[in-house]
Amino acid sequence: MCGICAVYGLEKPASERAHFIALSKRIRHRGPDWSGCFVGKESVLVHERLAIVGVDTGAQPLTSQDGKLILTVNGEIYNHIALRSSLKQQYKFKTHSDCEVIIPLYQEHGKDLCNMLDGMFSFVLLDESVTPSRIIASRDPIGITTLYQGWSSKRPEAVYFASELKAIVDECDKIISFPPGHVYDSRDGTTTRYYHPTWWHGDDEGPTATIPTTPTDLTRLRESLEAAVRKRLMSEVPYGVLLSGGLDSSLIASIAARETEKVAQAHFDARKRKVQEVVSGPPTPNGFVTEEATLTSWPQLHSFSIGLENSPDLLAARKAAHYLGTVHHEYVFTVQEGLDAIPEVIYHLETYDVTTVRASTPMYLLSRKIKAMGVKMVLSGEGSDEILGGYLYFHAAPDRAAFHQECVRRVKNLHTSDCLRANKSTMAWGLEARVPFLDKAFLEVAMNIDPKEKMFNKGTSQEFDEDGCPKMEKYILRKAFDCAPDGKPYLPKSILWRQKEQFSDGVGYSWIDGIKDHVASVVSDEAFAKRAERWLEGTPDTKEAYYIRDIFDGLFPSEAAAKTAVRWIPRGDWGCASDPSGRSVSIHNAAYQSSEGSD
Repeated sequence: MCGICAVYGLEKPASERAHFIALSKRIRHRGPDWSGCFVGKESVLVHERLAIVGVDTGAQPLTSQDGKLILTVNGEIYNHIALRSSLKQQYKFKTHSDCEVIIPLYQEHGKDLCNMLDGMFSFVLLDESVTPSRIIASRDPIGITTLYQGWSSKRPEAVYFASELKAIVDECDKIISFPPGHVYDSRDGTTTRYYHPTWWHGDDEGPTATIPTTPTDLTRLRESLEAAVRKRLMSEVPYGVLLSGGLDSSLIASIAARETEKVAQAHFDARKRKVQEVVSGPPTPNGFVTEEATLTSWPQLHSFSIGLENSPDLLAARKAAHYLGTVHHEYVFTVQEGLDAIPEVIYHLETYDVTTVRASTPMYLLSRKIKAMGVKMVLSGEGSDEILGGYLYFHAAPDRAAFHQECVRRVKNLHTSDCLRANKSTMAWGLEARVPFLDKAFLEVAMNIDPKEKMFNKGTSQEFDEDGCPKMEKYILRKAFDCAPDGKPYLPKSILWRQKEQFSDGVGYSWIDGIKDHVASVVSDEAFAKRAERWLEGTPDTKEAYYIRDIFDGLFPSEAAAKTAVRWIPRGDWGCASDPSGRSVSIHNAAYQSSEGSD
């Protein structure tokens, strides 16, 4: 993953090259490995590179053979090899980059290429083979990568794009978060949706919405997630997994550990064959067997977790890591360290949403530790709760239709919360997070399951299946991985059937209490009482929200910046507490009380 900054519609772009390089430098944390710039007839495209695939040859912006097509991409295209093979016309590739295939796809399919891509991406492609030149920009279906689009009243003909708000906030007086699953075309100034999954039916919250009726196929569910993890191990640099000890991250870690073991075994077999060839053949020039180092797969998978001392996540992650045999790294932070980091976190997140800031702070601190070890890519478990209705407040869904509509609504808005957190918390340190649960193929399977089979009860009304397994949140996912084809369980029962925790809770319950105590001491009652006078829209309803919004405004004082932030609003009508969290407090407590003494 990388950082991009582009502007189209300039009168004298060459004279502004240095200016836009300086703007792009604000997001260089996303791409510390190299910087590139292209100046066109009326455009400037700047790229900050984080090298993961095509390390030696993938510098951007990428150009076509005739130099008329110029491309800058933030992301990974997992099916790039298959796409290369599918080209109708022969194309001479300049690099090993997974992103370069976008250029010949554009030549053959125009902007229809977007739906052919399997991956996470935001890109800007400049076509100077036509007059006037044309630019298209696009973002992946769910919005795993971040992208902003802006306009300036001082330059009404220009349009700006950047991976982060901070690169263009001083240039534009109108900025939007570019909509996921869409493509912009300068030829007619339109932004149109290209992503039309079978589970996405227009007005999904209306009375005419289509509700899936497909029964759960546990094998298909398991195999589609395994395939999603497998394709995301595409890397030429060391990788690891974020492991909280909860269901989602532990399942991703379990699958990744199995796949890494296969890679290690294949590497060992290849090395063995190489040794045999050397022994039976002529001697090597220096008289002994040589072996190339492999960067991508360490002998064992490395896992990383963070929490306050003796937090639920640290303890559970330790147990999962021991079971999976990962090389485990755990980092303990203090409440004060977290509080000290909040302004930095808000600067990188570019949002004032309380839930996102809470959860991002430990992830931000952990990412710094991971990058210091030389790791550039990690797998993470975002998306499962939205897809499968895993937040505990989902227990109060009145019927299957409402349950499904809430899932769809949450998936549609992932780019404003969990995806934004995962992307920006990690990329603040040049670390890329990949999210298998948001794989397009897995979404097609999981989102088309009859929502009745996702519904659950908690506490004293808990139901159990014929094997004695509780029909709790994400039951079908747990059941799909309850038994492996090879007979070796994916996870211990205590992890596979562990209750859902919010990330901000799991790192230690005193983290949230610590924030609340701190803001109570720095936000006066008088200032809080006048909050509606200061913020007419999106008025903070707690001192914590006031504190975070105040920091945000100090960093990004423009109205255009504030309008890009979206607040995570809980479902109060489903019994969710007013505190901004996915945790339904009464059910959360009842579930723990009913399971006291169990492993």
